[in-house]
This record gives sequence, C-alpha cells and structure tokens, in this order.
Amino acid sequence: MSRFKNYLNLIKFSHTIFAMPFAMIGFVLGYFYFHSNDLVNSENYKNKITLLFRVEHSSWDVTYLIQVFVLVILCMISARSAAMAFNRYLDRSFDAKNPRTAVREIPAGVISAKSALIFTIICCIAFVVSCYFINTKVLLLSPIALFIILFYSYTKRFTALCHLVLGLGLSLAPIGAYLAVTAEFHLLPILFSLIVLFWVSGFDIIYALQDEAFDKESKLHSIPSMLGKSKALNVSRMLHLIAASIVIFIGFYFNFHFFFKIGAVVFIGMLIYQHSIVKPNDLSRVNIAFMTANGIASIVFAAFVILDLFINN
Repeated sequence: MSRFKNYLNLIKFSHTIFAMPFAMIGFVLGYFYFHSNDLVNSENYKNKITLLFRVEHSSWDVTYLIQVFVLVILCMISARSAAMAFNRYLDRSFDAKNPRTAVREIPAGVISAKSALIFTIICCIAFVVSCYFINTKVLLLSPIALFIILFYSYTKRFTALCHLVLGLGLSLAPIGAYLAVTAEFHLLPILFSLIVLFWVSGFDIIYALQDEAFDKESKLHSIPSMLGKSKALNVSRMLHLIAASIVIFIGFYFNFHFFFKIGAVVFIGMLIYQHSIVKPNDLSRVNIAFMTANGIASIVFAAFVILDLFINN
C-alpha cells in the first residue's frame, strides 16, 4: 500500500479532477448524439466500432455505453499517469535542484528513475489497448494524443508556450470522450476542449509563478520567467477571459438552460477568485488558487452542464 501511495503521489492523482469532469461532459454529449441520431439501430455505425462484446437487439446500446464509459475512464487515468510520470522522470535533475520540488519521489529516492520510466511505458500501453477496444478512429488518433501529452515535458526547455501545450494535452479529454461514444467530430465538444485549453494554460501560468527565479537561473522557459510575475498574471487573465467567453458563447448559441447558467457562474466566479488572491508580491495562496479554486470550477461546472443536458433532452 505504501508503494501504491508513492506512485499516486508521483502522478499527482488528485489533479485528475481538472480534466476528468470535462471528459464526462464529452461522454454525455456523445450519449445524446448517439440516441438522437438513431445510431443504436444503425448497421453502418455498428460496423465502424470495435467492441469487446457485441450484443444485439435492445440491450446493445446500454452494454456499449457502459463499456465505453469504463474504457474512457481507463484512457483518462492511463494517459494522465503516463504524462505525469514521464514529466517527473524527465525533470528529475531540475527537481533535485529546486527547493520546492526536491521532495518529489524521484529526487527524494522514493521511486527510482528507471521505475518511473517503466511505469510510463506500462501506462502508455494501457492507454493504447483501451483505445483499441473503443473504436477504430480513437485507436488511430491515440499516438497523436500520446505524443502531445508526452511532448509537453520537453517544451519548458525551449519555449515559454509550454503552458499552452499542457492546456492542449488536457483539452483532449472532452473531444476524446465524445469520439469514444460517437466516432464523430462535432463543434460543441471541440468548444468544451477550447475551454479546457485556455483555462488550464491560464492556471498553469499562475502555478509557474512560484518557480520564476529558478526557471531563469536554470534557463528553463515559462511565461513568468520571460515576462515577470505582473505581466505573466496579465497573460493568465487574458487566457481565462477567453475561456469564460467560450463558456458564455456555448450557453447562448447552443441554447442551454438554467443549470448550465449556474455552472457557468460558478466556473467564471472561480476564475475571478483565483486572480483576486494571487498577487505578484504575494504567492502565499497559489496552491489554493491552483487546486481548490480550479477543482471546484471543474467539478461544479461539469455537474451542472450534465444535469442541464439530462433535464432538457
């Protein structure tokens, strides 16, 4: 159990609350598309998917959706675990030099670098296998998804846009879950992915404020190390303004109702709150802004969006 907890700490499993709720939004959107377009009885659609179990007649859609739901969860956990473990493996020398990160599992000697790399490979294999049992399109796109989430770990070495690459990696959650159910692209889950892209990029900049001096000293790239704390916060605000604008656009253009509006108010309120408690000369509440505010934003927003979908469809 102790070793299991060490690996959970290595991959910061609690941070799953950022992208997982948005994956659930994508899954539920796919569920309603699945039924509204009569895909349940479509022989052409059945031929496009790869199922572990094929079930005919009325139970086919229920069995399929339960299976895909489990596989989406497995994909989310395995992909994120691979990304985090690889990041810790690749950054182990920098983490050892940074007082804030020296206590992490690899520099502290709790988990060896070799074990972390093996764990990364196992998680990548688990992700691809899970994609195989979903559908062909998801399987074919799985190497691209893996490339994005693993490539992020290199970006801080050469570009301050690393925050956007992280946001891009997490933004695959809603569109990926939607594709898992429908094997089709659609504008709405893509818009939810854009929310994740700009939201995550914005709060990752806030988190990176803590390492501004270390990044400069180590020649690592980030928005704070390039622009300084004040301007970096302005960039973060701009990204969060874009995310909030997309939320508002979705609410009006796609005719969502009351519960979506409640979720939108909470989500945007948490964005405003985290910027109100983090100042260039006071980073004491960065962790509250990073974990608490964004965790609430993600979970509450997703819960109300999903509730709105079920009540009004």
